[in-house]
Amino acid sequence: MQNEPTKEELLQDIEKLISYGRDENTINPSLLKYLSVEELISIKNSLQKRVNTLDEDDKEWLMKFIKE
Repeated sequence: MQNEPTKEELLQDIEKLISYGRDENTINPSLLKYLSVEELISIKNSLQKRVNTLDEDDKEWLMKFIKE
């Protein structure tokens, strides 16, 4: 059985997904007391799906760099 991540660990994962390479925090850690672990997992999963999905404009732009 896998250990459930802590709120702090989930916050770190979420920060990585939304930071776009910045080092400063974008989420106030004091908000953790208002969110459950399940809510944080849901947020993280939603962000992972968005980060892993390119929109059509991005795909078109990237296609310009493919050698024929």
